[in-house]
Amino acid sequence: MSNLSNIDFENLSRNDLISILECKKEDILKIMDLANSKRENTFVTYSKNVFIPITKICKNDCGYCAFKQSPDDPDATILLEKEEILATLKEAEKYGCKEALFTMGEDADEEPAVKIKLEKLGYENMPDYIYDICKMTVEETDLLPHTNAGNFSYEDMKKLKEYNISMGMMLENSSERLMNTIAHKKSPGKDPKIRLETIENAGKLNIAYTTGILIGIGETKEEIADSLLKIKELCDKYGHIQEVIIQNFTVSPGIEMESHEEPSLLDMVRTVAAAQLLFDEDVSVQVPPNLNYETSQIFLLCGTDDWGGVSPLSEDYVNPSSPWPTLERLEKLTNDAGYQLKERLAIYDKYINEKYIEKSYIN
Repeated sequence: MSNLSNIDFENLSRNDLISILECKKEDILKIMDLANSKRENTFVTYSKNVFIPITKICKNDCGYCAFKQSPDDPDATILLEKEEILATLKEAEKYGCKEALFTMGEDADEEPAVKIKLEKLGYENMPDYIYDICKMTVEETDLLPHTNAGNFSYEDMKKLKEYNISMGMMLENSSERLMNTIAHKKSPGKDPKIRLETIENAGKLNIAYTTGILIGIGETKEEIADSLLKIKELCDKYGHIQEVIIQNFTVSPGIEMESHEEPSLLDMVRTVAAAQLLFDEDVSVQVPPNLNYETSQIFLLCGTDDWGGVSPLSEDYVNPSSPWPTLERLEKLTNDAGYQLKERLAIYDKYINEKYIEKSYIN
């Protein structure tokens, strides 16, 4: 007998979500069809971006991280200077990129090597430096900044909003238990209370925001359901969450969790379908295509309507062993599934108004 018969799909509860996340083979196709039926149009969007890691120094040390570098590494990116960044942005303009995705390790300025270089450049902290980089981007290029750098204080986010068209940070998971596991035990910035506060502050400040969860890092189905519901709660309260990413853990050489098992395709299908069924139609559900190179079309059949940021110029520095698909491949995959590929900005259309965009963008 189907486990779906008692689910209220109009008002999903925690138990309903868990049932979806645990559904067996006879129900998986039904769940996919239900999720896909919420699709509002036949477009699948993407943002053409350039990915710029301002620093790869980070106070966190996640078990799955392939981004962080040690300041003692002779090849470490301690801090890119504005001239280097501007040169990359100008190159990105030639490729038609519209989004400047700025990433960095969390609270990198707590590391002396970063602090020293910041002071040499005339800055006291990373938020002030990021502000000037984003200001430079808006004033000297055609690209729009999107900063994804972990937790910020309310005051720092308020300042950064002036020159960020949107911002983001993955919740990853709302479970306190994971703070005692290999995934997050050495990562104080992954405390879910802190991350949820950051996401809420973005809502209070009317910042168009991207967040999501990471599956396959030792979480339970109950913890996935709780994480999605926490995001939904903030989304319903403030209306600022424009997209929810369902990201799968992938093994990279040299990480602490190198022998850890990756989530199965069906686990991803169940989770993506659950998210699509939970969130309103105007919240995009996204699955990174480079982390699912051979299986990404399956998620289009679960209702996903966005490929996320894809760069024709730079690599995915967070997942260096997973190259971006070309735009030609994305278009072929999209068309083959019966949809049309459509470029978007780093801010979704519904947020292009004075509530979410600062005057710095209005010419």
